[in-house]
Amino acid sequence: MTVAFGVLSGVIIIFALAMVLSKNLVHSAIYMVVTFLGVAGIYLTLSADFLAAVQVLVYVGAISILLVFGVMLTPRGDIKESNLYSKHKWGSILVSLGLFIILGRLIFTSFWPVSNGSVPESTVGPIAELMMNVYVIPFETAALLLLAALVGAIIVGKGARQNR
Repeated sequence: MTVAFGVLSGVIIIFALAMVLSKNLVHSAIYMVVTFLGVAGIYLTLSADFLAAVQVLVYVGAISILLVFGVMLTPRGDIKESNLYSKHKWGSILVSLGLFIILGRLIFTSFWPVSNGSVPESTVGPIAELMMNVYVIPFETAALLLLAALVGAIIVGKGARQNR
């Protein structure tokens, strides 16, 4: 389990760096998909199968595809000209380094309690039980809100197309 965690962590770090450093947006999106899959693998090594499934469905399946469609459908002359390095390179490096130092300090100075409870065999069943019984009203309300947002996005998109 530790070896798998280490391998997955290495894959995540390598592809995250490739995603950030790549000049091509489509390549960056593909590197991001691999990074998200690596994070799902980390969840699997931690026995969080529900989180791994959600990671694959939402981030790999939805967010990444949405980003790829956004990149490909955005009108521009040449894809190679769309992701040039920023002029604010040194400022962004300074801000990133400051954020890294602050987060590192918070991580190393925080108290991380260790739970003595046992890890459940499967987390999907209990979560489904809660969503379909105890929290069914908020779950269905969220579904209706997402449906309304989807219909609104379609209407706005069709309206924008007709105005051209």
